[in-house]
Amino acid sequence: MKQLKAHFLTTIMTKMLGVLIFLALGICDTAVAQQESLRLKYFGAAGWEIQDGNLTVLIDPYISRLKLGTGPGVSPKDKRKTVERSDAYVSDTLLIDSIITKADFILAHHSHFDHLGDVPYIAKKTGAKVIGTETSCNILRAYGIPNEQLYPVKGGEDYQFENFSIKVIPTLHSALNDKHYIDSRTYTEVPEAPLKVSEFIEGGSLMFLIRFKRHSVLTMGSMNFIERELLGQEPDILLAGVNRSQLGLYKYNERLLKVTNNPGIIIPTHWDNFRLPYGFSQEAGIEQKLIPFKEDVKRLSPKSKVLIPEHLKTIIID
Repeated sequence: MKQLKAHFLTTIMTKMLGVLIFLALGICDTAVAQQESLRLKYFGAAGWEIQDGNLTVLIDPYISRLKLGTGPGVSPKDKRKTVERSDAYVSDTLLIDSIITKADFILAHHSHFDHLGDVPYIAKKTGAKVIGTETSCNILRAYGIPNEQLYPVKGGEDYQFENFSIKVIPTLHSALNDKHYIDSRTYTEVPEAPLKVSEFIEGGSLMFLIRFKRHSVLTMGSMNFIERELLGQEPDILLAGVNRSQLGLYKYNERLLKVTNNPGIIIPTHWDNFRLPYGFSQEAGIEQKLIPFKEDVKRLSPKSKVLIPEHLKTIIID
């Protein structure tokens, strides 16, 4: 009888131990999955913070959101000082410090103020490495960012770093001013700082295919692209440039979705009114730009899911 009881107890304890091990492994798997989840925080304009548990990548981190000029893009409720294009660019460092604490890499699509204006301060604050055009790198050198932090690229590079890789893709700027926009200026030498708002010239435009452990993200900083440069790229997440200037391009949505193989997740970027500070309503942009885009994607690529981002809110993708 004693032997039977001992055998019974041993059997029960073995099974309980097995259950505990199973549960522990499940918890570990969940923790690993959570750690490897991609977290995307929208800064507005074309700005993002992407974290995968191993590193933090910033894309066009424009936080200051200057009250630029007096046109329809500004609000009478915005009591901040008006900034003109002829004024020196000044970052809102207090606001930046409240939002950005860490960065390993910064990717700059091009050198306009709403993409690169805050990067000198952020790069100096965090020590992040910056990947951008020669113009972007020369602007950063003007603000004292050392060469060790700078990776000047033209487009076509495909770099492997620890924990992730980046393919740099040449592209075009949005077709602004009713398709009359063009700016072929570059900074081949270091300009004098501080730069005026107008001195943050385009300097060429890039896209980035960022390959993380479990996801690949294709980023856009404008509402334009070079179709042949995207052939063969199949990201599962597309940060798609969405704004009115895309309406002047031939079948923009259809061509973009087709050439990127109908990504499973599509998140609109550069759609908001970035002359307004955080907290001001962006409903007009959502209704006029994002809802029509979402409906068009549903028609063109029914299996794709469009996620509408909110300022400073995080989207988690497992």
